[in-house]
Amino acid sequence: MKKGLRLGVLALAFTAVGSAATLFAANNVATYREETALVQTVAVLRQGSQGNEVKEVQRRLREWGYYSGAVDGIYGSGTAEAVRAFQKKNGLTADGVVGKATYAALGMNDSYQVLDKESNGQSSDYSRNDLYLLAKVIHAEARGEIYTGKVAVGAVVLNRVKDSGFPNTIAGVIYQKGAFTAVSDGQINLEPDESAMSAARDALNGWDPTYGCLYYYNPAKATSSWIFSRETVTTIGRHVFAI
Repeated sequence: MKKGLRLGVLALAFTAVGSAATLFAANNVATYREETALVQTVAVLRQGSQGNEVKEVQRRLREWGYYSGAVDGIYGSGTAEAVRAFQKKNGLTADGVVGKATYAALGMNDSYQVLDKESNGQSSDYSRNDLYLLAKVIHAEARGEIYTGKVAVGAVVLNRVKDSGFPNTIAGVIYQKGAFTAVSDGQINLEPDESAMSAARDALNGWDPTYGCLYYYNPAKATSSWIFSRETVTTIGRHVFAI
């Protein structure tokens, strides 16, 4: 083969290889972008969605009594109905779509933060949503109490999170069936005031006026004989705190 012809063949070969490489790289970039977009949008769940996030939503809703179907990761009509019931109960738009606000109420912080990249400004263990939800239960349960009593209610919630006998998230503790009157009667939906927000911050920062208590009650209103059997640690305002 003549030298010129050989060079021409080689040039064509290199061109083909280069084109193939370029096409391969382009395809990889396209695939990467598609996968990235999927990761960024999968956190918004609606009827037809599938996956582990759906399964976690179902698990939590089932634990709290909103859902009775299979925890199978398939967002069907039953899951959508349960989500709408949960949203309505918690003062959210009852559209059956799990977005930021619903993730926040569910306590699914990792999923929430996929949608909200802003720094939460709190400790590494708790999100801005945890602060807000804790403030809501403080306001609902203790808005007539002295400030220390408000912090104490927040501390009880956090003590339960740390205790193996309770759910391991703030939302899980607050929405555990029958745990808080404010959830049952809807007062959890009230907007927390600045005092409740400050009390929540103090509790999250480690102030525990209860010395590790897991329970509290107002002896003038409590009707459960079981709660009176708990060991009293301290009394703050109108609440008795016990273990």
